[in-house]
Amino acid sequence: MYLGVETFPAIIEFRSQMEGDRPFIKFETNELTYKQLNDQSTKLASSLSSLGFSKGDTCAVMLPNCEQFMYSWVGLSKLGVIEVPVNTAYKGDLFAHILNQSKCKGIIISTEWIERLLFIQNQLETLQYVIVVGDYIQPPSSQFEWLSFEALLNNKSNNLVFPSITPQDPAVILFTSGTTGPSKGVVLSHSANFSVANTACELMDYDESDCLYSMFPLFHVNARYTTVLVGLIAGARVVLHNRFSASRFWDICRSEGITAFNFMGSMLTILMKQPESEDDRNHQVKKIYGAPTPSGLYEKFTKRFGVSIAEVYGSTELGTAAANPPNNFKVGACGKEVSIYEVEIHDEEGYSVPTGVLGEIVVRPRKSGVMFSGYYGNAEATVKAWENLWFHTGDVGYIDEEGYLYFADRKKDVVRRKGENISSYEVESVINRHPKVAECAIIGVPSELSEEEVMAVIVLKDHVQLDPVELLNYCENHLAHFAVPRYIRVVNEFPRTPSQRIEKYKLRNEGVTADTWDRQTVNYQVRR
Repeated sequence: MYLGVETFPAIIEFRSQMEGDRPFIKFETNELTYKQLNDQSTKLASSLSSLGFSKGDTCAVMLPNCEQFMYSWVGLSKLGVIEVPVNTAYKGDLFAHILNQSKCKGIIISTEWIERLLFIQNQLETLQYVIVVGDYIQPPSSQFEWLSFEALLNNKSNNLVFPSITPQDPAVILFTSGTTGPSKGVVLSHSANFSVANTACELMDYDESDCLYSMFPLFHVNARYTTVLVGLIAGARVVLHNRFSASRFWDICRSEGITAFNFMGSMLTILMKQPESEDDRNHQVKKIYGAPTPSGLYEKFTKRFGVSIAEVYGSTELGTAAANPPNNFKVGACGKEVSIYEVEIHDEEGYSVPTGVLGEIVVRPRKSGVMFSGYYGNAEATVKAWENLWFHTGDVGYIDEEGYLYFADRKKDVVRRKGENISSYEVESVINRHPKVAECAIIGVPSELSEEEVMAVIVLKDHVQLDPVELLNYCENHLAHFAVPRYIRVVNEFPRTPSQRIEKYKLRNEGVTADTWDRQTVNYQVRR
């Protein structure tokens, strides 16, 4: 489905002219037409231009799923300002790292998260403008220029001369979870974003009759490029919510006329745990898109709810590298390589391994502009990722005799919890600063639903005791809510290699032991 446009300003202008007042996105209560999106984003872009924002600058966006996020996304793209979406759970050092690493000139932020910004203001190196969405408050700090988002939309600026935007221009910096170090900013061009969306459109055969539903946040690839941008390309309607409700899920699908939705993590498992109903097939949903499909769930889910499943394998850097299509789905596999990529399995020396043999999954493009341009301000990490002219995913897997890719494990030190990649490095950095902790190791242990839970294994300083609740209270001030450990285990010493690295595989093999503290046993609730 090629429209001949591959930039956000161009496709918004195209849809606005073609569709006008036709509804495009419905949020929880408000609906946004193509024309409203085009007009309001133009107003915002004009106001930002009058402030001095120009092509090549960077600006963070920290908002829930709402109209203002869409205006920001498109408005920044019209100026050629590189958007830096920020996970709304981030706080503390990680929040500061993202703003500094991407050299953000401004941030568009909801009122509810202003305190987090003030908490790190003395760490910020480049931030000049804070644009507040919501109830405008008196500037709480003279360090920045404080502006009202609503006022910018109502600004009568006549500066409507915007720069030329090409598909190769950088559109966004999305930060990955740090694995062996701090989070890296993945630079994606307009063409890379469109590549992800076009692949999804082809895989799912979307058209203007579809209505796509996502409850994932607009700071994630999933909602941005496999829902919203897909909707723009296919001319489909989009419904975006801020929360996943298992009990209301199918009622929402029925009332909104949903024909397709995206899934991640344990979502399918949770839906299967809902009581069976005679209405389980009473909906218009035909197909669903995401990963992973939990082992043993494929046939049960498709039979119960009457939908087809497409599963994909990829990353923020790649988009989609392999796809398991609905009409040729192979249970347990991630799918076959898509047409724009080559996928191989390599050993530790960088050589391709035989069929069925485990190794690292490596990928390279068959055409230009389909994947990330590099890690922002981090040439060393970019070069390392491209060793031997293959992009190294850090994942372990194998390819079978039919060409299907299978994911086996991660080389990267990441915990996967409820669809979020959690950097053990970043959690360890926080916990290691606690005055009673000598050293910490973060591991993932199996969850009852799907994926993993976060477990902190710690060695305390000599002659001290630590109440687990005290540690969690400390974590809550510095970590995203989903990264706060569920399990805490205190040990006298860590198993180590001869070079004194912690042997985390041994801790993972031991798992949740009898002396492990579980926050659920005391009904500890993590604040969001």
